Amino acid sequence: MTVINELDSTCGISDEELTVLFKESIRIDDEIRRIKGLPVARYDDETKRAYLEYPDGRREYVGK
Repeated sequence: MTVINELDSTCGISDEELTVLFKESIRIDDEIRRIKGLPVARYDDETKRAYLEYPDGRREYVGK
């Protein structure tokens, strides 16, 4: 039986560092999508609705 502790499961990276790395990976992916001309999925906190944001700035709300 192998026992895995928290340090082993995150390769020694703290939660804060993982959060920073995750946010940076999302930023990079969004930039790649903009360069390719693809929309980026976003969420509008004010209207509580998801939307696609296109590289030209246009928003297309999803659903009703």
